[in-house]
Order: sequence, then structure tokens, then C-alpha cells
Amino acid sequence: MIEHAPMPFALGLATVSFLLAVVWGRPLINLLRRRSIGKRIRIEGPSGHTSKMGTPTMGGVLFLIPVFLITVVLNLANFLSGVEWGKAILRVFNFAEGSPLIGKSILVPLLVLIGFGLLGARDDWTGIFGKRNDGQGLIARIKASYQVLLALATAAGLYYFLDLRSVAIPGISEKMDLGLFYIPAAAFVIVAMSNAVNLTDGLDGLAGSTVAVAFAAYGIIAHLQGQFPLSSFCFTMVGALLAFLWYNSHPAQLFMGDMGSLALGATLAVVALMTGQWLLLPIVGVVFVAEALSDVLQVSWFKWTKKRFGAGRRIFRMAPLHHHFELLGWSETHIVWRFFLISILAGMTGIALALL
Repeated sequence: MIEHAPMPFALGLATVSFLLAVVWGRPLINLLRRRSIGKRIRIEGPSGHTSKMGTPTMGGVLFLIPVFLITVVLNLANFLSGVEWGKAILRVFNFAEGSPLIGKSILVPLLVLIGFGLLGARDDWTGIFGKRNDGQGLIARIKASYQVLLALATAAGLYYFLDLRSVAIPGISEKMDLGLFYIPAAAFVIVAMSNAVNLTDGLDGLAGSTVAVAFAAYGIIAHLQGQFPLSSFCFTMVGALLAFLWYNSHPAQLFMGDMGSLALGATLAVVALMTGQWLLLPIVGVVFVAEALSDVLQVSWFKWTKKRFGAGRRIFRMAPLHHHFELLGWSETHIVWRFFLISILAGMTGIALALL
């Protein structure tokens, strides 16, 4: 058997995931419109975004359901490796004798995808139909509390059930064992990345395209490590995200909402943790880090200067970073394409560093 043969299977899953998601995209959009589940534009955002008012949101369900179905079906179908006709199918993709289609460990990122997706759905629903009537979702501290609880539960699961407790350092052959400190460190990574992707989701196609690249990069890293089930999961995500971009490219017909962005960020973090290469997240996810840092710096500087000088000052024209470039005169399409190109270069750099 070819050592890295499962890659055709992973790419095949990406195609299946794309087809499943893209086929039901139009019925989903029509359903969301009939239910008046549309985007509300916050007052402090760029004025040009008011034209997007009412665009169907909570579109994260478009990629969540296909990924969920494919992963569950593959786990149920592992019996194929035990019957003759199943072995014949596996041989088409050059699977080794007795190989499972996908590992039970993949249920961890799948549960994170669903858990954070449900939290995001609650946030979206509150923002659309809640009493606040300003486009805001859950109260920030409540939302953060749920994120932390979910992240801690996930980190504990990675530590106790998957026996993950180390981090790989590029250029050093031995991984660093963090012991119990792994749990708070992993939880921080999950919360930080979920919020970072959430902040990135502000322009048509921006979050979807950059997250797809990040999942592809970690899919390749997992494949090179021999973690074929994890690689298959990553490419299943890539296919579903490409289908989402079919409807989210400018001018967007569908927004992923917090249902999608929170789920994507947290799941990407878990995938990185499962490869051990989570120190590369700031590189592979450089766009998300830049977006989050711009927001943190803007708020911190404004508060400090207001306290120090009596009037708040800004570093950027508007945060997160993509809004800054909008106000500099860049078109939405230019910003998305340039951030996308940066994410491709960052993904390639991350893969290269993982090989050291």
C-alpha cells in the first residue's frame, strides 16, 4: 500500500461535502428569508454596510450539517473494514487492511463544532429577535462564560481522553510536555481563536475563505503526521466552506453569523491542538490574529487615552482591521482577496515550519 494513500479519500470527502452543502444552500436561503432571519447592521459599523441589512444570517448551518452527517456516517461505516465488499471499497482508496474510515477521536472536534455552533446560534437569535433590538446578541459576559466553559470541557477531554498534553516547537524534535497546564493553555487557545474568527467575519467571503485555507494547511500537516482521520475531517470542512463561499461571495446572499464563526474558530483551534502544532496558529491564522489584535489595541488605547487626556484616541480608523482598510478607500473585494492571499502564504509558511 502507498504510505500516504488516504489523501485521495480526504479530497473525495471535500468534494462530497461541497456538493451536499451547495445543493441545499438555495433552499436554506429561501427558508431563512421566509422566517425573516436576517442580518441587523450595527450603527457604529461602516455606513456602506447598511445595504446588507436583512441578508439571511445563521448560515453557518449550511456547512455544520454536512460536516456532521459525513463524520457520523463515516464513524458508523467503520464496519466496512471487516467485510469483504467493504474491503474492496477501501482498496479503491488504497486504505491499509483493517483501517477505519475515520477515527473516534474526530468526534472531539465534531462536538466542538456543534457545541460552539449552538452557542453562536443562540447569540444570533438573540440579536435578531431579542429585546435589545440593536443587533447585539447575548450579553458579553454571559457569552464569554459559555465559551470558557465549553473550552475548558474540550481541553479536559483532549487531556484525559486523547492523552494530549504537549506542544511541538518548530525546529525541535522533542515536544514539550505541559502537564496539567495543558488544560488552561488549550482552553485559552480555543476561546481566543473562536473570538478571532468571529471578529474576522465582517466582509463578504473574508472569514470563509481564510478559515478554509487554515483548515487545508492543518489537513496537510495532519496527513504528513499520519493522522489520516484528522486530515479527512479538515478537508471535509474545506469542501463545506467552499460551498458556503458559493453563496457568501460579494455581494453575499448568506452570512454565517456567530453560529458559523464561533464554531469555525473553536474547531480550528482543536484541530491545531490535536496535531500538537498549535504554536503555529498565529502564523497559519495570521489574518485572525491581526483582526483580533487590532480590536484589542483599539479599545485599550481608546480607554487609556480617555482616562489620561480626557478624550479617547484611536490607532486605526475603525477596528477590526478590515474596517480600517475600508475607510482608507479599499473596496470590499480588494480587502478580501488580499487577506486571502496573505492567508495562503501564511498557510504555506506554517506547513514548512511544521516540517522542520
